[in-house]
Amino acid sequence: MALPTMIHTHLPPALSGGGMNRISAVYAHQGVASDTKLNRGARRLAESLTTLLNLNIEPLCSRKNLQYSNWDSFDDEKHNTPTTSPKEMIADKWRELHGSSDWEKLLDPLHPWLRREIVKYGEFAQATYDAFDFDSFSEYCGSCRYNRNKLFEKLGLSKNGYKVTKYIYAMSAIEMPQWLERSRLMDTWSKDSNWMGYVAVSDDEETRRIGRRDIVVAWRGTVAPSEWYEDFQRNLEPIGIGDAKVEHGFLSIYTSKNEFTRYNKSSASEQVMKEVTKLVQFYQGQGEEVSLTITGHSLGGALALLNAYETAVNFPGLAVSVVSFGAPRVGNCAFRAELDDLGVKTLRVVVKQDLVPRMPGIVFNESLQRFDDITGTLEWVYTHVGAELKLDVSSSPYLKRGFNPLGFHSLETYLHLVDGYLSAESAFRSGARRDVTLVNKACDMLVDELRIPQCWYQLANKGLVCNEHGRWVKPRREPEDIPSPTGEQAHDLSLRIEMQESYKCSKNLAIC
Repeated sequence: MALPTMIHTHLPPALSGGGMNRISAVYAHQGVASDTKLNRGARRLAESLTTLLNLNIEPLCSRKNLQYSNWDSFDDEKHNTPTTSPKEMIADKWRELHGSSDWEKLLDPLHPWLRREIVKYGEFAQATYDAFDFDSFSEYCGSCRYNRNKLFEKLGLSKNGYKVTKYIYAMSAIEMPQWLERSRLMDTWSKDSNWMGYVAVSDDEETRRIGRRDIVVAWRGTVAPSEWYEDFQRNLEPIGIGDAKVEHGFLSIYTSKNEFTRYNKSSASEQVMKEVTKLVQFYQGQGEEVSLTITGHSLGGALALLNAYETAVNFPGLAVSVVSFGAPRVGNCAFRAELDDLGVKTLRVVVKQDLVPRMPGIVFNESLQRFDDITGTLEWVYTHVGAELKLDVSSSPYLKRGFNPLGFHSLETYLHLVDGYLSAESAFRSGARRDVTLVNKACDMLVDELRIPQCWYQLANKGLVCNEHGRWVKPRREPEDIPSPTGEQAHDLSLRIEMQESYKCSKNLAIC
């Protein structure tokens, strides 16, 4: 199905929260500081919304159910234990874990196998932030810092058993939206496009463990929730041939292209569908069961739904699931109904205190359906889709209280809460193993007793190296890590050959 190319409307300027402005937050990976003043009006607006929506944000000094009175002993205990549990063989239950029954009886209490899978897909989404070049003084700002063969190795994700096969790039048709990072330099890798995510596929060992060949699409999102504050109720645009409508800015990001650009001669939609089509046809052609799992945080969760819709239309019968984190509403009731009819399964992970999942449609949303008998179905009302796993910041003894929209929306906060979640009525899981330190990568959410600095995730020496003359300089990227459209095409050819050879080896060891 060909989606129409839409004109993108400029996303609102990012505002701040939790004691940090957006610039310092998104550049925390490189440690770029900013003196930009907080937008007090936006903060007051966010606080008003918090009160309106009854998010129950506790005062800064109130921390309930602290499990540790001696935080030094906590350090010794946690630092000497693995960050993950042994992997379980889930092949016999993969359809239920992938949402075939809408995760019924798996969410409350949260099944431990499902918890591991949610964290796995969340880490795939987090990779789109950790590898992204936010440095506006870099000629490669807006690209991925590593080539696809090194991505998981550099980020410590090789253990998950997936291989990246394709990078995805997106652009804005007219104006420069806030999600699009741009270098301050004149000579840059691209003046139009950003790296927006990737496609990966499970290797043979992981495929045996999970019971099918799993194709993953991970979409990059937005870091600061304040990017949504001035965008509560945008226009809905038609998608498909029925009454379904989706937010026009999301659709624009997904479908925009320009033949005069280097990386978006084809849209993000066309790039991802070409790769997914190639992988599905190849592995189904070898007689394998295939699934597609699409993940994303914030804006990435919105793009994940559009991607799922398009894939389900083009591949009837393919198991398509979305696992999103802190994602906004995307479309109307008809869009939700079409996703249901197409068999798309969606698991939305939300934090109670996070404002982004309540937008757009902060007032006019699915809650108005109770009046359908009076008003009829309202086509312009935004509606969430799928099942919901709701988390609460107050459940964790390691997280600060008080108003911190940046921290509430952080994907690392989400993954911490998933790791500690047992049920809606249970305390934080004592056996949670994921490294708590990760929460403060790009925010300030951990209690001071842990002595973890805020926004600690950055390149050594903020990316500078000392050269042979004793001068500190910005290093040149390795040639293999420099984005190149030519390299993309060459890799596609080598990947096809590699897939064919790998299949031969797995079927007949004598060939190898």
